[in-house]
Amino acid sequence: MNARRAIVTIAFCLHAAMQAWGAGQHTAQGILLQVDNAKGLITVSCDAIPGYMEAMEMPFQVRETALLKTLVPGSTVRFTMVDRDHKEYAEHLEMIQVTNHESEPIEAGRLTYLQRLLNPAAAATIVPVGQLVPDFALTDQAQHLTHLADFRGKVVALTFTYSRCPNPNYCFRLSNNLSVLARRFHKVAGRDLILVTIVIDPGVDQGKALERYADTWKADPATWHFLTGKLPDVRSAAELFGMDFWNDEGFLIHTFHTVVIDREGRLAANLEGNQFTAEQLGDLVETVMRRPYQGARTTTANAGTAPAPGNASHP
Repeated sequence: MNARRAIVTIAFCLHAAMQAWGAGQHTAQGILLQVDNAKGLITVSCDAIPGYMEAMEMPFQVRETALLKTLVPGSTVRFTMVDRDHKEYAEHLEMIQVTNHESEPIEAGRLTYLQRLLNPAAAATIVPVGQLVPDFALTDQAQHLTHLADFRGKVVALTFTYSRCPNPNYCFRLSNNLSVLARRFHKVAGRDLILVTIVIDPGVDQGKALERYADTWKADPATWHFLTGKLPDVRSAAELFGMDFWNDEGFLIHTFHTVVIDREGRLAANLEGNQFTAEQLGDLVETVMRRPYQGARTTTANAGTAPAPGNASHP
């Protein structure tokens, strides 16, 4: 009898311990902001976990430190959040591809796949995260020729659009993300942060039409540049970031890309799709703005080495 009672007691304790362990674990997902290999840490702008926490930026310890070298800031990551010894750990960590099941993103994905099968060399033009972005020049809504290199020393958040895009979850959403950035960082916009929207329908969106479209977003031309130019020049700029678009009976089928370029002109992140939030994009931009500016010390020779996180002033 005593042996049976002991077995029941042990089983009860094990069950209680497993429940307590489970209560400290949650499946989490978010945008990877920063990787600190030396400390074995990642920082993630996490999605909300219903019944547990609101969306927020959090650091996590990672035990599988070899995995850190494969992580790319701006990627979507999924992991098990474990609360242990008053520390938050990220376990079973993986980068994932968030799929948009609407018809246009699926069609754009198919066209991109076919295009790269037919022209494998096109992939070589895509700038990897951590590398310098080649300069390009397009004309903004104030009719000023604008070079990407003009913004060296500032962080650039850049996306793509066209004014006739009919789906509010596509171009409108990506442009609205930049509008949210303009409000969140209004104290440093134009000084530390530049917003760029490349307009991919230059046959329609040019001159006064481009100016009117920028006005719909109440865009300050000193802060937010709507850029366009000759179609081959627009396409060349888009290809740097793996952004593709095709004309389909007057409308454009296109992929979704939002990129962040650091003060040295390196690609800090390339967010694909439209499944991230404006707040997550803002957390990423703020993380990049905290990095110290290396200035004249940055050269093409060391462009592949990402700058270490720092404590530079930020909003």
